[in-house]
Amino acid sequence: MANLIETHDSTSERSPLLPERHPQPDFFICDIFDAAPKSDTASMEHPLFTLSTKPDHTPREYRNGANCIKIGPSPIGLATVHDRDVLIYCISQCMARLNSGQQVHKTMRFNAHDLLKQTNRATNDRGYDLFKSALKRLQGTQIETNITTGGKEQYEVFSFIDSAKTIKESREGRMQAIEITLSDWVFNAIHEKSGDILTISRDYFRLRKPLERRLYELARKCCGQNSKWLFKVETLHLRTGSTSTLKEFRRMLKSIIETQTVYSHIPDYSFSLEGDLVTIRPRREFTDVFTEAETPTSIYKVIIPMKAYEIARKHNGGYDIYFLESEWRMMLQTKNALPENPSGSFVNYVKWYVGKYGKA
Repeated sequence: MANLIETHDSTSERSPLLPERHPQPDFFICDIFDAAPKSDTASMEHPLFTLSTKPDHTPREYRNGANCIKIGPSPIGLATVHDRDVLIYCISQCMARLNSGQQVHKTMRFNAHDLLKQTNRATNDRGYDLFKSALKRLQGTQIETNITTGGKEQYEVFSFIDSAKTIKESREGRMQAIEITLSDWVFNAIHEKSGDILTISRDYFRLRKPLERRLYELARKCCGQNSKWLFKVETLHLRTGSTSTLKEFRRMLKSIIETQTVYSHIPDYSFSLEGDLVTIRPRREFTDVFTEAETPTSIYKVIIPMKAYEIARKHNGGYDIYFLESEWRMMLQTKNALPENPSGSFVNYVKWYVGKYGKA
């Protein structure tokens, strides 16, 4: 049975974007109109958040090559893709402070109303109630993984945030000042400034569907500004964390891409589906949106000839060849080096990967 929580209706006349709830920024507060919204690359690349919009109490385990993720729900369910807005806001504020030469700390205090405005959330009673629930899920969801952030590997069980408390409430019972202590895992990505943080579009907060948000995150992490990126539908199914059947996932993906063709509502990127391959390309105007350089940009321009793909498939040990290509490019990015012979480098990396981690 298809996961009804994730079902998308392409016949709906509703706009694919949420309304812009707070079009006028408040220039009297330090917010992410000054601090560009940023996210950690680990949670962009890996499915740490559920796509469900209803309480999801199902434990998850994902394996992606050498990376393993185990996720356990809080009493009110797993942390959702929309809950991640809280982390994005915190990361954005921290990076703005670091970029201005100020110190940052795991424990942050800010006005809850500011967070709701800058992440395009409602500021009514329901908006505050949803924010409280998000904090509970972020603190209660338990994660065990070997994914590295800030050059450090975290094998222990941890949560996205260590704690959250209200410092002051209004007469109506709404939280005003809120204090959040980030987990070491999240804070490592911020404090090391080691390329684990990327700027994202503010229109990300207007995307209605969790799957669209995940597609944008993967595009932003893998494609960047300077190349196209290919995913098999089956690989995207795994990387998004979708719990729907592969057939239903393909239907939803096709519907989203058709809507994107008409509305261009997913920011920065275009998507196309041909057979079993999804191609992601940055839009022409994308380089005008973000001013900071992607490092190193030239790595994404390295072209692998089709003959190299054919040879690599003979040694891929059952792994998806495009996943292995992604891992290869990330290795090049880490070393900040371009191979003189891309074909030989890629094929040898495939052999090395299968030799080190075994067959899929």
